[in-house]
Amino acid sequence: MSKKSVVIWDGNVRDAALSILLAVDKNQAYSNLLLHETIKRHKIEAKDRALLTEITYGTLQYKMTLDYYLEPFIRGKLDHWVRWLLRLSLYQMHFLTRIPPHAAVNEAVEIAKRRGHQGIASTVNGILRSILRQGVRAIEDITDPIERLAIATSHPQWLVERFVHNYGLEVATAMLHENNVPPVQTVRVNRTVATPEQAIASLQAEGLTVQQSDLMPECLHVTNGQPARTKAFQDGVITIQDESSMIPANVLNPSPGMRVLDMCAAPGGKTTHLAEKMGNKGSILATDLHPHKLDLIDHNTERLGLDIVETAPIDGRKAPDFLQLESFDAVLVDAPCSGLGVMRRKPDIKYTKREEDLENLQKIQLALLDAATKVLKQDGKLVYSTCTVDKQENEGTVEAFLTEHPEMEAIQLESLPTKLAEKQANGMLQVFPQDFGSDGFFVAAFRKKGESN
Repeated sequence: MSKKSVVIWDGNVRDAALSILLAVDKNQAYSNLLLHETIKRHKIEAKDRALLTEITYGTLQYKMTLDYYLEPFIRGKLDHWVRWLLRLSLYQMHFLTRIPPHAAVNEAVEIAKRRGHQGIASTVNGILRSILRQGVRAIEDITDPIERLAIATSHPQWLVERFVHNYGLEVATAMLHENNVPPVQTVRVNRTVATPEQAIASLQAEGLTVQQSDLMPECLHVTNGQPARTKAFQDGVITIQDESSMIPANVLNPSPGMRVLDMCAAPGGKTTHLAEKMGNKGSILATDLHPHKLDLIDHNTERLGLDIVETAPIDGRKAPDFLQLESFDAVLVDAPCSGLGVMRRKPDIKYTKREEDLENLQKIQLALLDAATKVLKQDGKLVYSTCTVDKQENEGTVEAFLTEHPEMEAIQLESLPTKLAEKQANGMLQVFPQDFGSDGFFVAAFRKKGESN
């Protein structure tokens, strides 16, 4: 994160939120990382932390909707930061019930005075008070159904068209709305040191509200409290991880003693899950294109007490140049992707991605899978996963991969709970955000045919 993106905290939640929004927009900073850094750096208390998170994410999530509402009230050119201030203020006025609209207006005016001058403050005051008097225009007045859905859910129209084309209007609509719902915080229990029941007891003793998931047994839902600040986290009993991203390790399901390659491993959530599934017996090589990210994996394995993981700065596409051919029992390729399944955690993604980005990503995904086949033993298992909901990156990549590699065959996804197993088709599983309240995620599994095949 660049120095330009650092947010100064003076106790004003809305001013801090505005600074974060401007950094996200101008410096391409990630909203989740910048928000986390702001909270951590300034030790912001729970009440302010909740409001800061809500208005920052909410304004980003509904940016296009807010612009649609604001447009009739804006005359002439506005400074960039003033437009973001109006979005932030209107979000509070329109979407939040516990903040009095007049209070949001007054706060916006004060921020405008501090950051600008009286003239800007008067403009902000005039626009927001006009909205209070007249109300916002109806989205239902938009005649084109795709444009209407795009504005209502604040997703670029090309993305809405793509989702509707791929999955139909009903599934796409549910997904687009779900992308604007805050995710439930989830953690994974390190079952090499504790049972889910023991982890729950430990977290509850520290004041957190926790319950075991009815989908993944090692997953706990935390509805109140900060698990990263608990003794259970410090002692390696839990890891913060979305429930959907626990699927790949369960599908790969490596046995103790295996030699496993995690090809795009940082920051190590799936790597450590694999090690836990193996009972910390065997060996895992975790590689990543970015050497500095390997420190995150080392830190996670040390905290969790897992010593079977080694790290190496290797571009997965070049793995056969550095690793012994056909030497791994199993390979996980959690590939770089568009991230369209995690937009509610990173709402800025939907405004920065372009359609051509997805085609470029598929080339990388296929190159990684091609390399994986070369270092995988015969009869070995390969799992491909992404945190996207795009058919080209998911089913399209699988189809292209199998066409290019007749020595590989798609296999049924095993070791999954019934609810997930029922959703798989042809060795592939697509999870949508609305399915279980978790991230959108895709997993496919393959076997490298032996000589007799």
